[in-house]
Amino acid sequence: MAVYYSSSPIVRTRSATPLMNDTSRIAPVFSSGGMSPNKMQSMNAGHAKTYFNPARQSVYARFSHGDWNMSNHANYGLSDRERAFAERLRADAWRAVKETDHRTRNRQADVTKRLGERTQDINFWKQELVAECRAMENEIENLQEHKRILEKAYMDTNNPLHIAEECLLHREKRQGIDMVNDEVERHLSKEVIIIKQCQERMRKLLQRAHAQLKMDRAALHEMEKDAKDKHHAHHLDDRMHQLRNTSMGIGYFPGIENVDNCISVPMSWVKFTQNNILRSQKERAMSERLRGEIDSLLRACANQMWSIFNGVNNAFNTRIRETTDTRNKLQAHLNRTMQEIFDMERNIELLRKAIHDKESPMKVAQTRLDERTRRINVELCNDPVMKTLQKEVSEIRESVRYLKEKLRQSEISMARLMRTKATLEHDISVKENSLSIDSKACMGMRKGFPMDPKVGPIFNMPLAII
Repeated sequence: MAVYYSSSPIVRTRSATPLMNDTSRIAPVFSSGGMSPNKMQSMNAGHAKTYFNPARQSVYARFSHGDWNMSNHANYGLSDRERAFAERLRADAWRAVKETDHRTRNRQADVTKRLGERTQDINFWKQELVAECRAMENEIENLQEHKRILEKAYMDTNNPLHIAEECLLHREKRQGIDMVNDEVERHLSKEVIIIKQCQERMRKLLQRAHAQLKMDRAALHEMEKDAKDKHHAHHLDDRMHQLRNTSMGIGYFPGIENVDNCISVPMSWVKFTQNNILRSQKERAMSERLRGEIDSLLRACANQMWSIFNGVNNAFNTRIRETTDTRNKLQAHLNRTMQEIFDMERNIELLRKAIHDKESPMKVAQTRLDERTRRINVELCNDPVMKTLQKEVSEIRESVRYLKEKLRQSEISMARLMRTKATLEHDISVKENSLSIDSKACMGMRKGFPMDPKVGPIFNMPLAII
């Protein structure tokens, strides 16, 4: 079998001669001494011409073997020189890399250490500020509580003052024998004088407490602002202290090393925080003394007002008990009447339901009668069924009439019960009006005092410990 596409024994190679007319890039440079002008012209001609010698029967180039060796040796020397230079340069570069890396690592470690020390300093003063802030917050809270109690006591004095004045006016609205110039009115007049004296002392102390709270809040505000700045700086420096070469978020910021926005030095930085803490301690001491004065005033006013308070209340309580007994008896009758009204309402609903239940049987009976009228001829017979149906309709109609009569009577009875209820309610309202004058209009406002036996006398409320 014939073999197709077999390879040819003759291999044709590419020419190594450059395509461009520039042999100086690949050929070595030779001096012109000892070389003929024609040969130099041939070497600079670019692609060397080939000559065909009929005697040799072959094509040959113009360069000699010596030229070829000279070019190779020149390349060897050039390679040795360049490699030696490159080796020296690599050694210098390696030393530079090690030195700069060592210096950079040392500097970075020093900065990291200083950042750690700085974060410790910031954290120390931040903790001092936080502790003082908590102490000041507690003091402000205690002073506010004392001030709140003092304000409440001051407002509570308005109640007995208003009561003492209103009681004198409301007691004029009583009728008949109840208009008596008794011991109650004399105690009410004395109570007005004592309350006004206590109010004046409380008003002055409230003004001082209000001013002291402003000073405390101002000192707390400065410490909180300083602590907030230190918290921000601590968070920032701590994050920078934890920053490493492999951390995320690092980048170039050209010219940042030339930015100087500092406004303090370490000494002034510490002094600023110390001044804030000293100011807070001073204000806290003044606030504690003021709380003691508030406590003493509350107890003094409480003792004065409590004695006059009891004298007036005892007289009112006697009259209130008498009126309350009568009102309770009327209320008992009203409750029984309300129960009867409730039962009557259920009876009325039962009757209405019974009347409504008769509608379906009536419809059935009348429908049967109506359909039986449609019988024809002789089937229209007045049979017993017809008579029974007529009787059934009559009985149902009579039952509905009787139920409606009972419903009417129940509604009339319901109306009478409602009138009785209204009469009792009106009588009770008269008694309630008498009680409202004594217990609500007078004693109602007096109950603004802390009269719980577990609390104690007036103004003797649990105060914060100084």
